[in-house]
Amino acid sequence: MSTVQGASPRQIVVVGNGMVGARFAEETARLDPAGEHTHVTVVGTEHHHAYNRVLLSGVVAGDYTPDQIRLPVPDTPGVTVRTGTTATALDTENRTLALDDGTHLPYDELVLATGARAAFPPVTGVAAPDGAPGEGVTALRDLADCQRLLALARPGAPVVVLGGGILGLEAARGLVGRGMRVSVVESSPWIMRRQIDQPAARILAERYAAMGVAVHSWRVAARWIPGTGLELDDGRILPGDALVVTAGVRGNTELAKDAGIEVEHGIVVDDRLATSDARVHAIGDCAQHPGGGAGLIQPGWEQAAVLARRLTGTAPNALYTGARPLTRLKAQGIELTAFGQVHEEDAEDLETVTISDPYGGRYAKLSVRQEKVVGAVLLGFPEAAATLAQLYDTGAPVPADRLALLQGLPTTAPDQPQDQDGPPSLVCRCNAVSRTDIEQAWLDGARTREAIAERTRATTGCGGCVRDVQALLSGMRGQADAPVG
Repeated sequence: MSTVQGASPRQIVVVGNGMVGARFAEETARLDPAGEHTHVTVVGTEHHHAYNRVLLSGVVAGDYTPDQIRLPVPDTPGVTVRTGTTATALDTENRTLALDDGTHLPYDELVLATGARAAFPPVTGVAAPDGAPGEGVTALRDLADCQRLLALARPGAPVVVLGGGILGLEAARGLVGRGMRVSVVESSPWIMRRQIDQPAARILAERYAAMGVAVHSWRVAARWIPGTGLELDDGRILPGDALVVTAGVRGNTELAKDAGIEVEHGIVVDDRLATSDARVHAIGDCAQHPGGGAGLIQPGWEQAAVLARRLTGTAPNALYTGARPLTRLKAQGIELTAFGQVHEEDAEDLETVTISDPYGGRYAKLSVRQEKVVGAVLLGFPEAAATLAQLYDTGAPVPADRLALLQGLPTTAPDQPQDQDGPPSLVCRCNAVSRTDIEQAWLDGARTREAIAERTRATTGCGGCVRDVQALLSGMRGQADAPVG
């Protein structure tokens, strides 16, 4: 790639300084460190620099401080970050972006990484007429929400979490860790309805009950009474000094819609991550791609990497083809991994193997189709989780002894053609870091998890791969220390 002598860098403006917008800037700086071909200007409403929102429940729990979840800011001439600034209007004809300080940014390419905001259900008392949270109510989408929540509820106080998805359960675990009395309300028949099946949810709810969280599934909120609690559809009132709403999100699409760009429930993009205006792109939670990915950090970061390669000219034909989501519940004392197809409705050709151990608080379900892993729910089976996730990622044939595989016992894989080279097995899905990447970092001198993270980014996403990285490091240390001869 060469630059015309005297030509100025192409101007790329990114709207949104969240995890995905910041990753796009970081990837662009890595590909064009001198800013020779591109100059990126990131505009973010929050006064903070970018931080890892996935770990906000850890901030609530006291496991992290706000400083510990900050993301790196590219220190290169090709990136400018403007915090505390909001984009107000987009003029696609003249290719300019209006800001709330009265200035206008011209662009050659615009990247919308505006994310999503909490969706407040139409329940009396939950939201004010202007859409802001009601008295004693908060979401859990940013650091300001964390501060609001911790100010509303003190140790020993009752708190209600509305929404029994992954974020609600992580928030509940964090609040219990702070010494609060927590109730979770979920309108679906069971918690984590989309990711796990009902038997797993029943055991998971029992695990939560044992740590002090009361789970109320198949219940609808009727009214929030500030200072009292949440009234349910059956007339019960759950006491609560604070209500944490984790009942879904809504993409921030207004800027695109007002500019005439195609919007459905998100900003519509194709495999090139381009919108209906070819000079405007969308990534992350605000984007709507046919292959999904909204609401998950790994697809958002993959989109950022693909778009950075396209716009820097490093790989102008790079495409984003969709997500293969994997969910890990980040709750201290609970190991839960779920991915792929786990519900058996309308799946006559699905082979399933299940282990249910309610007394031990464990559950495992493996779904296989045509000798390949297509889904799993693993509660309390961390060793099997790593192996099955790799089989799911690579599409390798599943070993014949399914039960041993679920139990994390040694198995013999079916013979494969010698020339069959599948994709490398991933250890850190958020950052697409393979076992080979970690082994190379070890050979290059990285001997601790922190050093591995600095070299490869592994463990810096959702944190769910920390156990796997530590296990790899222990194994490599053992090999290095083994006697020779």
